This record gives sequence, C-alpha cells and structure tokens, in this order.
Amino acid sequence: MKTQAFSLHSLPWLSNFETNQGYKDRQDPSLTLIFPINSDEAKFKDFGHLVWTTTPWTLYSNFCIVVGPDMDYNLVEQDGKKYWIAASRTAAYFKNPNIVDTCKGSELVGKDYEPLSRISDAFVTPDQLSRHYKIYPADYVSTEDGTGAVHTAPSFGEEDFQKGAELDLGLFDPLDTEGKFTDKVPMWKGLGAKEADKEIIRYFKEQGRVFKQDVIVHSYPHCWRTGVPLIYRALKTWFLKIDAPVTSKEGVTKTLKEWMVENNQTVNWVPDHIKNGRFGKWLEGARDWNLSRNRFWGTPIPVWLSDDGDMIAVGSIEELQQLTGVKLDDLHKHFVDKLTIEKDGKVYRRTPEVFDCWFESGSMPYASRHYPFENKELVERSFPADFIAEGLDQTRGWFYTLTVLSNALFQKPAFKNVIVNGIILAEDGSKMSKSKRNYPDPNDLINRTGADAIRLFMINSAALKAEDLRFSEEGVKGIVKQVMLPLWNAVAFFVSNHNADAAKGQLNWKPGQEVKSDNELDRWMLATLQDLAAKVEVEMKAYRLYNVVPAVIAAVDDLTNWYVRRSRRRFWKSENDGDKNAAYATMYKVLVDFSKILAPFLPLLAEEIYQILVREVDDKAPVSVHLCEFPSADKSLMDEKLVERIAMVRGMVEMGRVIRATNNVKNRMPIASMTVVAHGTEEKNVAETMKDLILEELNVREMKFLEDETKLVKLSAKPNFLAIKAKGPDYAKNMKVISAKLNSLSVDEITALQNGETIKFDFGEVGADCLMLNRIVADGMAVEADQHFTVALDLKITDELRRACVARELVNRIQNRRKDQNYAITDKIEVTLFSESDIFKQAVAENEAYIAGETQAVAIKWAAAADGLEVNDADGEAFSFTTVKA
Repeated sequence: MKTQAFSLHSLPWLSNFETNQGYKDRQDPSLTLIFPINSDEAKFKDFGHLVWTTTPWTLYSNFCIVVGPDMDYNLVEQDGKKYWIAASRTAAYFKNPNIVDTCKGSELVGKDYEPLSRISDAFVTPDQLSRHYKIYPADYVSTEDGTGAVHTAPSFGEEDFQKGAELDLGLFDPLDTEGKFTDKVPMWKGLGAKEADKEIIRYFKEQGRVFKQDVIVHSYPHCWRTGVPLIYRALKTWFLKIDAPVTSKEGVTKTLKEWMVENNQTVNWVPDHIKNGRFGKWLEGARDWNLSRNRFWGTPIPVWLSDDGDMIAVGSIEELQQLTGVKLDDLHKHFVDKLTIEKDGKVYRRTPEVFDCWFESGSMPYASRHYPFENKELVERSFPADFIAEGLDQTRGWFYTLTVLSNALFQKPAFKNVIVNGIILAEDGSKMSKSKRNYPDPNDLINRTGADAIRLFMINSAALKAEDLRFSEEGVKGIVKQVMLPLWNAVAFFVSNHNADAAKGQLNWKPGQEVKSDNELDRWMLATLQDLAAKVEVEMKAYRLYNVVPAVIAAVDDLTNWYVRRSRRRFWKSENDGDKNAAYATMYKVLVDFSKILAPFLPLLAEEIYQILVREVDDKAPVSVHLCEFPSADKSLMDEKLVERIAMVRGMVEMGRVIRATNNVKNRMPIASMTVVAHGTEEKNVAETMKDLILEELNVREMKFLEDETKLVKLSAKPNFLAIKAKGPDYAKNMKVISAKLNSLSVDEITALQNGETIKFDFGEVGADCLMLNRIVADGMAVEADQHFTVALDLKITDELRRACVARELVNRIQNRRKDQNYAITDKIEVTLFSESDIFKQAVAENEAYIAGETQAVAIKWAAAADGLEVNDADGEAFSFTTVKA
C-alpha cells in the first residue's frame, strides 16, 4: 500500500511521472486551527497548540500531530488564551507577542489533544485508536510556513501515510471513487473534497477551533488531462518496485534503478544535458511505479488471487486456457473477469485492475511485435531502437517507461539515440490554444509558405534543443527568403541559360558530363560543397539536426551571393569555350548534390530540383531524390586553403559593405580608394592576388596597402572580460591582474598580440582574442577590422564618382524593366533615353560602354521629348526611358 495522486475528475490514479506533468499555481485555503492539549502539567494544561493545513477536507481523517523534537516553541498569550507555536513562526502570527513560556518540541511529544472529530474512531481497531490524537516527533517538520506543528491524516499524503504506517494508526478515507464524501461523514455526503472546504471551515469556526483563516497561492499538481487539482490518497494496488534486484542473463545482479542509471549513460541524448540533468536526476530519484488503474478499458493485469492471498500470474493465452479450460480470442476485461482458476482446492479470481496505459507505451518496442511468442529473433536483433524523438515532458513519461521496462526485462536501454524537442508556444509565449486561436492555421500557412519552410524552420529552432519555441510565421518566411527562394532562383538561372545556349549551339556540355575545371571559383564552390556534405554527415550521425541548417544557409549564400553572381558573365558570353562548359558542369553538380543533401530537410523542393535537373534528362536515374545515395564528401575536391582564402576575401568585402551601410553610402556609389592592412603574410598575398575581385565587389577604384596599422588609425585596447572568463576559473580568479596588464598595453604590444604573440602569466597566457580593439581614423575615412585585415574606405565623393553612380542606377532601372517585360536573359535590346539633366547626360556619355555591356544593349539612343517614355530617376537625376528588343 502506498499514497498515489488521484484525479477528482477523470477518476484514475496517476503515476508519479504523470503527476509531475501538471504542476501550476493555485489558490487554496490557509487554515490555522486550535488543538487543545489534554495534560495535567501546568506548563501545558488547557493550552492550545496551533496547527496549520491547506487541506481542510482531510481534517476528519486527522489521527495525530507531529512536531520537530529539536525545535524551539513559544507559549504566547493573547486575549486571555495561550497557544503553543514554533518560536521561529511566532512573529508571523502575533504582532507583539506576549511570550509567557518556552519549550523544546521533545517536551510536547506524547501529549494528548482534543480531536476535531471522532467520526473515524469506529473505523480503526481499539489498539490503533489508543495511539490516536497524540503529538509525535518528525524530522520533516518545517518552519518555512505554518506553525511548526503538522496535522497528519495517514490516508492522504506521502509523509502522513509513512508516519501512520510507522505508528500503526490505521486509515480513514471517507471519499468515494469520484473523490466525494460518503456517508462515513454524513454532513458532507456527496460533496467533492475541494468543494467541501468552505463548509468544513465554517463548521469548525462555529466550534471555536479556527484561529486564523487566509488564502495561499502555491505550486500544486493538477491532472494533466483535465487540469483539475489532484489529491493524494493511500491505496492498495500493484506497484513495480524500482529498488528490486534484477539479475541479467550473464549473472550480474543490480537493483532495477542501478541498471537504469548505468544504461542511461550509453544513450546519446540530444541535447546532451538531458542525460545527466532532467532525465538522469529523475532516474536517481525514481520511486515505485503504480502499474494498475481502476478502469474498465485497458489491458487486464493477468494475475489471479485466492481468498487467502495466494497468487497465480498467467504468462500467455495458452497458459490461461490450460488453467481455466477456456480459450479466449478477446482479452478485454469483461471477458477475462469471468474466468476463474481452481487449483489445490482454491478458487482464484482475477484482480480487477487494468494496466496503466504507460505500461503499454513503455513495452511498445517488443509488445507490438508479439514478443516473445512471435518475431523473437527480429526483436532481439533490432533492439534497442536506433532512434526515437519526443517532447521534453516525456522525460517523465514515455522515455521513462521505456527505460524502466527495458531494464527490468533485458537490462539494457530501449533506445540508442533520442532527440528531445521543446514545447511549441504561441508567438507571445503563451500556450497554443484552440479556443484562443493564438496560432496561424497550419493549412493556410502551408499554402502560403510551403511545408518545407515550416519543416526547416522547426529543425533550425530552439525546439530541437529541448527549449521552448515561440512559433513565428515571420521565422518561416525568413527560411523562404534565406534558403528556398535563392536556391530556386539559382536553379532557374541555370536552366534558362542552359536552354538558351543549347538552343543556339553555344554549349558542348551535356547534363551529367563531368568537366575538370581550373577556374578558382569552380574549385572553391566544389570544395565548399564537400565541406557541407562532410558537415551534414557528421552532425546527422550525432543527431544534432539544429547544426545542419546554419551550414545549409551559409552554403546557399555561397552559391547564390558569390558563385552565381561572380560567374554570371561566364554563362552569358557567346563563346563556346572550356571555361563556359566548366561553369555549367560545376553548377550542375552543385545543384544536383544540393538536392540530395537537402532531401531530408527540404524534401519537396529537393525533389522538384532533382526531377528538373536529373530525371528530365536521364530516365535511367533513380525515380526520386529520396532513393539516391546520400552524397559523401569527395576528398579530391576539398581545398581547405582555397576555402580559407575566399573566406578572407568575403570577410573583407563584408567589412566594406558594413562601412558603406553605417555611413549611408549606397553600394552603387563608386569610392575612390580603400586602404588595407593585412595582419599576416597569407592575408597580404590574398589581398594582392584577389585585388581586382575585391575592388569590383566593393565598387572601389583603387586599393592601397599599409604595413603599419598605426599610420592609418589610432589604436587602443581594453580587456574582453567575457573571453577572459571563458578561458577558465584560473583566469576569472585573476581578472584584475589580467585587466591591469591589458589596459596598459602600448601600440607595439597590441600589434605583437595581433601577430600571434601572447602575454604569459603564472596561471596561463592570453592573446589577441582577449582584447577589444578601438580604432580612430581621420575625417573622411571609415574603418572596420577582423582577425585578418583592417580595411578603411575613403568616403569623399567627387562629381565624377557621383556621375558613375548615376550610370549604375540607370543600369538597375533598365535591368528591372527587362524583368518586367519578361525578356530572356540572352535577348539583346535597344535603349531610348530622355533627360533635361546635364549631370545625367554626362553620366551616360562617360559610362556608355559599361551601361551597354551590363544590360546587353546594342544601342543607346536619345529622344527629343519624354512622350511615351517611362519616367524614373537615377540618384536624384530625373530621366525617361524605354526599351525594345533589338
């Protein structure tokens, strides 16, 4: 017999892990009662002891009071009456207490008191009754709240039950199976336990037994199904003993809990902290599991009992037929309960309970295959499961029951890998609710963004790290914008250019044909693809899906914002040369491999890309991308140094763009010059060899180099406290020493640290990563820096530079019109312009070749008037224009 949580609404007894799923704050009565002490000692005679409770409905089951034997108690006089109360709680009950005496709790032990009611006396034995209504010692008495004296009803509550069992006080439970008072307490018959609180309090007030009434807000378990508060009741039922010894087939004996804790260490939990955190601690504190439920529907517990308590556990349908002479095809309760077993002159009847449904969930891996009666080899070969996934709440639910039963039966874990997801909340952080409609309609969202976008958003979210996720439609749209549209545009770019070139006979390459390329961009893109494949494989093997999406986003950016943009002219040129064919071969391989790598994450988009690029040209290829081999990294295509070089270049370009953005200088505005300080020999080589590319990307005319950064900026430094602390406790302990040294660094010392030198201390060393650098530049210049370069842009804009900007703006307007007119990429055009602006006219004259080359214009003409032309502007200069196919 044990105490167990009981739902007042849905009727079943709940297991301890079900109970922990429903804690929330609620208001309950805070009631302090007077228990008069019956004693001939002058110190205690006719004085009352104050006793606190939040469960007035249990007062009729009160059998004793417990106090802390080593605690101090005060006797306080108020309005001519005297009350015993814990010394540390006196001030909470009395403003200006008149303390007339003191004692230790041990002096109160053994004293009798006047009970609130004697209704329960008839339901216990005379021997048990002789121990009722006395004060006993207990080490769990707390003074955080209450009075230092605890009302004890053994039928309700874990500690109450244990104390009652220790003293053999018996039980008195006046509630029925619906949690309502029975005729054992006639006054409140038919009232639910919590419903009766107000009437019970009123009654005991009338009896003069209430000292103080208040309300308390506290965390309390509620039924996870219905949301109603639970009560704890003593029950006699079937439990699985967690501390029972279990012997493996190898002859090793440990307790079930020890097996669970040990085998949990072999499981790969994602995220890892769940293993020894939430789940590990739950295992360490695991209690006996109540396996049974008093319900009609459920799997009947296969145990038959005789009147004298003898037990027969039936292990199969065949054994049941042998014992009863009846063969059953339906094992539901209303059929099985009719069967009796007669053996050795005794009649055995089935215990009326059914299994907790969590027992069935926990035994699913083998019970679903009818093990051990069928599929024995299959189950044993495939168990434990390679992978499962469920919510964080299941650490105390399904994950737990799987673990208990697999260790009890097989002494091994039920699964090898588990992904624990967090709870999906509404955007404002509240629980998603059908009644509140505080979430986007899933079908509408799928229609707007596609299922792939939702899938990738969820994979990339905090939910896959067992954290709560505030679901955001904007986040889903971000995936469309960052990944899906750019990738689809890259496919469209490839297909449209390929079809145009193939139709004109300007391309020898055929889809699937490999072309070895010496082009640095091709080699870089292929190396980047291999890095992605390797990264995805590593992270997928470790089940860290959330690390895949950032790598995918970066790779899509590499493809669309660098490779395609830097390679456009290679696709557009009319010459059918090796470079053009290499560009097509490279981009085809990248897109096809992308579709295979992304298939688990963007299954629909990946399939569409595969069908367009592969199946339409090769009907012998696998019919679906999902039937293809997952691409492994090709080491022959890897080039770590090249990838690092391009990363340096892109880093420099990004710094230049940041300077433009922070100083409100648009990207189409040419800049006269940039100054670069390389922080190493390799960096200098990269900047020099990639100079033209960098200048083109940043729309800068000239690159200058400086060896000494101090000639460009005024350099100072201060400690990076977070970086220092992250190096370990010794560094955190010596923060003042490190800070003093870093705050006093000279420019030469700062430069030395940038070049890889370190400052040594007794406890370790620090380098440039522990510095926060500040750079001050001259007027008209702006600067950014990373670990490789310091970059400064000259932001002084001349008239000539502004005219060049006007020309670039004009190119943008013409390109937009090409799109609006649905021109093919290869279509040549004629441009007609009109403007009254001399600046605009001069800008066109100075940059006519550039404008024609970018827009594929074979002629640029001037009109005498704006009639019939589209009005626009370029950097504030008004003009009108139109285009026609040449």
